[in-house]
Amino acid sequence: MNRANYDRDRGMALLRMMERIRAFEEQAELAATRDELVLGAIHLSIGQEAIPAGLLPCLNTTDLLLSTHRGHGHTLAKGASPVAMMKELLGRAGGCCGGKGGSMHIADFGVGMLGANGVVGANIHIGAGAAHGAKLLGDGRIVVDIFGDGAINRGPFLEGLNWAGVFELPILFVCEDNQYSASTRTSDMTAGDGAAARARSFGIHTTEIDGNDAEAIADLAPELVARIRQTGQPEFLHARTYRLHGHTYFDPAAYRPKAESDRQWAEDDPIQRQRDVLASHGQQSDEIDKARSDAVTEMEAALADATIAPWPADNTVFDDVQDIGSPAQEAF
Repeated sequence: MNRANYDRDRGMALLRMMERIRAFEEQAELAATRDELVLGAIHLSIGQEAIPAGLLPCLNTTDLLLSTHRGHGHTLAKGASPVAMMKELLGRAGGCCGGKGGSMHIADFGVGMLGANGVVGANIHIGAGAAHGAKLLGDGRIVVDIFGDGAINRGPFLEGLNWAGVFELPILFVCEDNQYSASTRTSDMTAGDGAAARARSFGIHTTEIDGNDAEAIADLAPELVARIRQTGQPEFLHARTYRLHGHTYFDPAAYRPKAESDRQWAEDDPIQRQRDVLASHGQQSDEIDKARSDAVTEMEAALADATIAPWPADNTVFDDVQDIGSPAQEAF
């Protein structure tokens, strides 16, 4: 990249967010290896940091976000507190869902993050519903709905995109294509030309991008968001990336050729790419390195705070649980 008017401040902001996401995930992985700290699976997005870092900062706090089971980075980039997120992963009081959601269902309504989802593709339905609600309210909000390439082979993809197209909803669908559906290469189980072609078949304006190029994503994002706000029409972004770790933190990813993942680490790590961009435009190496050290310090402190946080009080166990009585008597 060689830009005469390169914005180093923005470039550093992109790097800082990517470093924060990676450092959070590294600390989450560390916590998960200690069986007494985290119960349940944690899905890491290491290698995919450029997409949330480049895309989400241009949203308003009131805009809505939905994510996948691999949603830590999205939640952090939308503005959630890493301390509250870490407490959530550890099931502690003060977690952003009160310690009840954990990793796969992390949410923070205060920053417009409606939640991750443990069911592949289920957030596409919810995103379309949220966008329909925003349209009916006429409050100017838009929805960003992020899902993986495995979701395009499930029914909610068809239903959600069709609904958004028919009712002209203000939503950006983002396929975060890391090339693998759990332990299977997605291309081996996908007919036709894939995510972008399917989105275009609905008449939805579709853009394809290198999902490991944070600068390109940050250039594009304001354009997409502004157009959705202006037209009220859905759009689709197909961002190609790569999951550098396994499907879950304990997955050795032996189904992938070792040379493939080694090459990705060496040649297409989005954080190293952003570091190289900044260096090529004159950013001092100590400032670049500081983004990493600051992120590590922040996330180590977040894990330390979460580790000593109390468990939720017993009398809160039924908080947020709705009971309307017998559906036969109350709902009909």
